[in-house]
Amino acid sequence: MAVDTGAVDAANLRRPSLKDQVLELIRQALVAGDLRPGEIYSASATATRLGTSNGPVREAMLTLVDEGIMEVVPNRGFRVVPLTEHDLDEVFELRQMIEVPAMGRLAREGLPARAEREARRLAEQCSEWAAGGDIARFLAADRELHLGLTELLGNARMVRTVAQLRDQTRLYGLASLAKAHQLDAAAAEHHDLIDALAAGDVPAAERLMAA
Repeated sequence: MAVDTGAVDAANLRRPSLKDQVLELIRQALVAGDLRPGEIYSASATATRLGTSNGPVREAMLTLVDEGIMEVVPNRGFRVVPLTEHDLDEVFELRQMIEVPAMGRLAREGLPARAEREARRLAEQCSEWAAGGDIARFLAADRELHLGLTELLGNARMVRTVAQLRDQTRLYGLASLAKAHQLDAAAAEHHDLIDALAAGDVPAAERLMAA
């Protein structure tokens, strides 16, 4: 697995949330295609490549098992779960059922000024990473933006469900979008969505989230 660990130095890896840092690196490797569906990866080999111990890597991979992205292969390691077109259709249907009305509700309830500023900051980051074709950073900012907006509704279970569904679907198609220079358009939609939420425009918020 070719994981870029240049942004994670030894000092960073000594921070308390080592598992979360490893999990983010593995997510980036999944998006970049360095971890491929159907292939098996051992925690020890991955830990060696990341320059850390087995424990945090195993914890991170078990988190991905809980999210349905990986599965345990006894005595061998972890396999990235392949998703069929039917699987992806099911995930997208669930996202439409949850995220679209959620953004409509947020538009009705109003977007707090502080949350709007943070959302716009993340939207700018998405645009920056999209322009540079940086899929991993785009994904991280996109995830933080959407989950942050969902958190404003005060339903922790909804946030966890949305996070899991988004992580499953975002592993597919981003690389092709970047190559086709379509990440810019996806990033621009963030600004439109925030505008709709700030204006209390429920139909526009739901339409943009559906798109």
